[in-house]
Amino acid sequence: MRKIVIMIIDSQPFFRAGVRQALAQQNTLDILDVLECEPGDEGREAITQITASSPDVVLLDIGYPTLRGLDLGKKIVRYFPATKVVMLSSNPDENDEELFEVIKTGAVAYLRSKNCTPPELIDVIKKASRGEYPINDAMNNRPKVAWRVLRQFQDIAAMGKTVEEITTPLTAKEIQILTHVAEGNSNKRIANILGISEQTIKNHVSAILRKLNANDRAHAVFLAIRNGWISTQPGTNAGQKGEPVAAKPLSGARQH
Repeated sequence: MRKIVIMIIDSQPFFRAGVRQALAQQNTLDILDVLECEPGDEGREAITQITASSPDVVLLDIGYPTLRGLDLGKKIVRYFPATKVVMLSSNPDENDEELFEVIKTGAVAYLRSKNCTPPELIDVIKKASRGEYPINDAMNNRPKVAWRVLRQFQDIAAMGKTVEEITTPLTAKEIQILTHVAEGNSNKRIANILGISEQTIKNHVSAILRKLNANDRAHAVFLAIRNGWISTQPGTNAGQKGEPVAAKPLSGARQH
């Protein structure tokens, strides 16, 4: 019987080795062929390795709390449709926003690694390799997320556009932070508003500039406003700690 080829993608060798060991302890050597991969700059090394190895399933760390793994996940789904993406998050809490962003990447499964046992991980890998979508179970248990996904896809269909045409390259958290930037807040002020470290804000801003190919913060704000990803209208929720911004996660999607 052909083995299921899986690739563990994470920048931390310790994490990759830990996942490999957990799988090996479940006596899976007869059904799994496990590879490890350092994502590299902008995920280039991961793309190279996937091209060379054609894994059936990729285990990809979402990069909580910055969620930088989402970008790589989107690329894998888009350019390697035969490779199924399972997103792993170290987020200790259930988070509808995070799940929603993972669903938008096209990943087939979403697991919080701290709550996932090795047998559960193996079961998800097997299902993913068979073309199943375990992420549907997570969505069915979170009705607000399911409704949000349905409504956005209805909006997409109504406009006669494809997901690729109107999906913002920014995560919901990055849109939230960029909205604060547009309002003239410094990194320190944004950190105080959101209750996270200033270094985390700096990391998010760097990711925003990289994704938008923007020269500076002002340029990034201009691009986001032009594409309808953020709003400069007063009265949004952007200033409330932990609240999502009023800006549209999908450019052109109607608000309800």
